[in-house]
Amino acid sequence: MKHKLSVDRLQPGIFISISELGWLDHPFLLNRFRLADEEQIKVLRSLGLKEVEWDPARSTVQPLPETTDREAEEEIDFSSTVLTSMLDAKRERSARVRQQREGLARSERLFEQEATGIGEILRDLGARPAESYGRAKSAVGRLVGSLLNAESVAVHLVNMKVKEPGLAHHAMNVVVLSLLLGKAAQLGEEEMRWLGLGCMFHDLGKIDVPTRVLRNSQRTAAEEQFYQAHVGYGIKHVAKLGELPVPVKNVIACHHERWDGKGFPNHLAGAKIPRLARIAAIANRYDNLCNPFDLKTAKTPSEAVSFMFRQEKDNYDPELLQLFVKAVGVYPPGCFVALSDGSVGLVVETNSGDLLHPLIMLYDASVPRNEALLLDLRETESTIEAAISPAKLPVEVVEYLAPRGRIDYYIEGVH
Repeated sequence: MKHKLSVDRLQPGIFISISELGWLDHPFLLNRFRLADEEQIKVLRSLGLKEVEWDPARSTVQPLPETTDREAEEEIDFSSTVLTSMLDAKRERSARVRQQREGLARSERLFEQEATGIGEILRDLGARPAESYGRAKSAVGRLVGSLLNAESVAVHLVNMKVKEPGLAHHAMNVVVLSLLLGKAAQLGEEEMRWLGLGCMFHDLGKIDVPTRVLRNSQRTAAEEQFYQAHVGYGIKHVAKLGELPVPVKNVIACHHERWDGKGFPNHLAGAKIPRLARIAAIANRYDNLCNPFDLKTAKTPSEAVSFMFRQEKDNYDPELLQLFVKAVGVYPPGCFVALSDGSVGLVVETNSGDLLHPLIMLYDASVPRNEALLLDLRETESTIEAAISPAKLPVEVVEYLAPRGRIDYYIEGVH
């Protein structure tokens, strides 16, 4: 916005910017917004503003005409106590935002601890199977019991976007995403634990497949056969865990089966595929699309959901795919988005009751990164215009919203 306008010419419907003020120096939710009523104009005057920037393209009305002989206006009696009350309410909101961000940070630390633990479990499984299996059950139990069944706690799935993504990080992502979908599908607690264990071990057989084969997107027929053998290798590795429940082994054996029968290794179709494996297949594919070996081919969370739903829907149980889209949202957590008011933000939490209005972390250079505003789009007229690839954003915006280049996924339930 480069157009300056006298406060005396403002009226409801004009889109303004007051970004020259600090966020806590005014009582409005945003620094840029469309005026809703005369009271907001009175507040602007009480702040001592003579001019503001306005955006003709985003305004629904024209400014009031200029007058050369404007009658002297009565002094506006806008009580300072009212303004103070509005500012206090904004500070209280800021405090709530800070508490919410602290909760998300705790979830991030928890995720990183669990991911490290999964790496140790997978590494030690061959040498210490009983001990590793015990640790695996404990880890899944924590995720099922302490996180997914606690409505006030976020499950924070962090994609580190490292150059060498490993089995442990992928396993952790698939465990959490599968449990999210399992909860949406109303699985019982025992099924949730089986699902978590199966997803933790689902790609264990890849340790026997050469990296060059795993990373090759143009495999020869022989290489593809070698790649597909990772399912059998995985079953071989867990065979030493004699007490492993059949549903857990079936997740490992069937996570590459497809609803249309064109998967592997057994070409199962439809309901013949064990349900937990159908859940794992969706989570596995989503994470592989977002976090491939070649990061240049990575899809944004929104692109991944759209690709699966529009291009690959025949691969998945349609009911479960619908639940997954509803759980992660049309704009899944981790999406960078452009808003209708010109702002850029990161989706941090979905709203299953209104998929188009998630919780957004806004980029605002005037607000410290650790105090970044979390905006619930249900509380404002701003809307998402488009998802944006982080590669197309200035680096300072990406670093502000996703420090150290991370893409963050938050599961609904943070309050």
